[in-house]
Amino acid sequence: MCVDMRQELAGVITTLITYSLLLTDVRADWRPNIVVIVADDLGYHDVGYHGAKIRTPNIDRLAKEGVRLENYYVQPVCTPSRSQLMTGRYSIHTGLQHGVIMPTQPSALPLDSPTLADKLKEVGYTTLAVGKWHLGHYMKKYLPTRRGFDRFFGFYMGSLDHYTHSRCMYRRCAVDLHDDTPTTFRNVFNESGVYSTQLFTRKAVDLINAHSRKKPFFLHLAYQAVHTPLQVPKKYTKYYSKLMRPKRRLYAAMTTAMDEGVGQVVNAIKRKGLWKNTVLVFTTDNGANPGHGGSNFPLRGKKNQFFEGGIKGVAFVASPLLKVKNYINRGLMHVSDWFPTLIHVAGGNLRGTKNVSGVNQWNAISKHQASKRHMILHGIDPMDTVLSTTFTSFNKSFDIRMAAALRIGDYKLITGATNKASKHKKIFKPSSLVKLYHIGRDPKEQHNIAQYHMARVKEMLQVLQAYYKTSVPVTYPLSDIVQPRNSAWGPWR
Repeated sequence: MCVDMRQELAGVITTLITYSLLLTDVRADWRPNIVVIVADDLGYHDVGYHGAKIRTPNIDRLAKEGVRLENYYVQPVCTPSRSQLMTGRYSIHTGLQHGVIMPTQPSALPLDSPTLADKLKEVGYTTLAVGKWHLGHYMKKYLPTRRGFDRFFGFYMGSLDHYTHSRCMYRRCAVDLHDDTPTTFRNVFNESGVYSTQLFTRKAVDLINAHSRKKPFFLHLAYQAVHTPLQVPKKYTKYYSKLMRPKRRLYAAMTTAMDEGVGQVVNAIKRKGLWKNTVLVFTTDNGANPGHGGSNFPLRGKKNQFFEGGIKGVAFVASPLLKVKNYINRGLMHVSDWFPTLIHVAGGNLRGTKNVSGVNQWNAISKHQASKRHMILHGIDPMDTVLSTTFTSFNKSFDIRMAAALRIGDYKLITGATNKASKHKKIFKPSSLVKLYHIGRDPKEQHNIAQYHMARVKEMLQVLQAYYKTSVPVTYPLSDIVQPRNSAWGPWR
């Protein structure tokens, strides 16, 4: 081959390589960065834009500039909500339909379907998790960096001391704070005394600052705030009157501290020049517990209940990529919808997934189109049952003694005993175990209209039974007696 031809061929190869790299950069630039911020136990009436006397200027501004989701639902407690966000699957299909994973319980999110992090990693994302996990940690294969995340800084359990980052069990106290990659698992001891909200904010900002522009990133930032224990730096309590109930005052201050963290994360993205190509989702995991200072006003119910106060979530989407902004979306949406929605935003697909119950709501959110959802299975918990004279008064199939809830259109059906404090103390009449509400006309759930709509009740019970037939057994084993290793909690099997 002559020299001229070699030079010409080399030039062609160089051009092709350059063009290929340019295409790679274009594809990377096209895929938006995705940030999901999860607040813990934040109630419907705990943000400024819902009328609370709590300072949340950053959350309020982002919600106003973006899309407020005002018909959005989560689960009554933590683990089921987080599992549905991560997999798009109703918890009846993962075995996590009863309560939360206890600290030493050998239970975890099943490995039979990919997580949101797995699916985003498939299309080139750097995947980062900061804060709370609470999806199982008894074996290493269930840890965040074995479930699709490239990096995890946070805690595995449900709650910790906000300053020492420790949990006390079996007369032993130990740290549950970790800095993990897929191959290394490091316990963190040198952050004792740093308030958790500020610590997780700082770590999130550090990861954003260190991120290479060559790849899009997915950041899952799950604060422990505003979950108990009620702890907060004194500088945040100055905003709140001493006339507030003491718990409410601390809770409000914790919320303001979290709001400040949200603002710092957004500012870091903007300083990096990435905000114009970022989609930010803010959501709570369940309703507030009024006994710990939270408020779900004017809704009925609280955390651990299927009433609106336990499951109607605070949520919004903020992004320059929204086609329509600054509006309130009242279409029906559910926490499981984030899985297919964000995969769509990233240009991915649902291949390899299993029993996805979530629906892609991106057009409904970004273009103000109609929601694709008209029904939500709020849950079926066969371990949460009561005594009754019979359960066949309304239909011959679904056991109304079980705690369950279903939404179809504006109608919401609840079965089982809603007063957990008394559910084991008496035998219930069947008529007291079925409640039907029209949420559109009765958002406070004050009028049980089941007796006036028996045909609808029976139809919805049939739907519940159809769902129940597809469910898997509850995974809720007895807790192990575990001792910490090297002064830290972690996998023990």
